[in-house]
Amino acid sequence: MSIVEALQRLQDLPFPTEIRESAWLFPTIETVHVLALVLVVGSIAFLDLRLLGWTSRPRRITDLIAETLPWTWSAFAVAATSGALMFSSKAVTYYSNIPFRLKMLCLMLAGFNMIWFHHVSLRRVGGWDHGAPPASARIAGGLSMLLWITIVGAGRWIGFTT
Repeated sequence: MSIVEALQRLQDLPFPTEIRESAWLFPTIETVHVLALVLVVGSIAFLDLRLLGWTSRPRRITDLIAETLPWTWSAFAVAATSGALMFSSKAVTYYSNIPFRLKMLCLMLAGFNMIWFHHVSLRRVGGWDHGAPPASARIAGGLSMLLWITIVGAGRWIGFTT
């Protein structure tokens, strides 16, 4: 079975069909997705701006991470779930959509960037928790901001190309 056939089967399931055909279900799920994404991007931006040294300089980075990460992960779970529901309603269309693919690529890269930050820069946080972050942390923060701006932009672009 090809990927397009599998995606067609997915979107032909009862709930994705109901999402696609309902006058209110898709917009409701999309609203939840956007609200969750605002929390994800906002909490990540708060941390990224600290990594870049532009805000919250007197605050310890470990305190900011402890305060924002639960919000980020909770909101990400809601955004991913609502995004998967929207995807399921038009899986074949989204699969071939360039902005959708760009968004997914950037989400994957943002995940790798986060893993790299946590396993490289954050390991030596004791030396810079109160002070200026090292270049590796600033690069991770700047790259994260760029990726999340692209994710949001590509997400908006999807709506105009499907």
